[in-house]
Amino acid sequence: MKLSVWARRQGIGYKTAWRMGKDGKMPVAVEQLPTGTAIVHAEERQPGGVALYAPVSSADRKADLDRQLARLTEWALAKRLPIVDAVKGVGSGMNGHRKGLLRLLRDPKVGVILVEHRDRRMRFGFEHVEAALAAHGRSLLVIDPEEMTDDIVRDLHEDIESMCARLYGKRSARNRAKKALEAFHE
Repeated sequence: MKLSVWARRQGIGYKTAWRMGKDGKMPVAVEQLPTGTAIVHAEERQPGGVALYAPVSSADRKADLDRQLARLTEWALAKRLPIVDAVKGVGSGMNGHRKGLLRLLRDPKVGVILVEHRDRRMRFGFEHVEAALAAHGRSLLVIDPEEMTDDIVRDLHEDIESMCARLYGKRSARNRAKKALEAFHE
């Protein structure tokens, strides 16, 4: 492959890769053609396994974990995708503290992370996760890209409740979130 393609896959700039080759610090073999084009002789390492990721936002929705994981498994098997891992998680989508997702991101066997809905991973920063995966030849696959309005309203309620809990304490968060939603609907 061309040096520019290899550099992009490694997440480094072309000039950096060129300097590494010139200094003899490349981790893979490089050959320069008579035309001047640098060709990298790297193994095409394509992680091919699929990891299923089924998160929920709170402990009272734990029952949905198994149903969500079953739907993901059924979809992957129907597409004949090799499943290498399955992770269930409970936690707020407002922050990046998703240990299960981090474990999947670090696993070199995982080529594709399969989620049911786009917002199941996290509320903010999902473009960054997709870009990081793409830089390593991996991807994120959403089986149901359509967002349902019921989910959006429920998520909005959970997000407001989470923010209120941080500001006012958990005891009054539910009441304040309810009042905020009532004001929103008026």
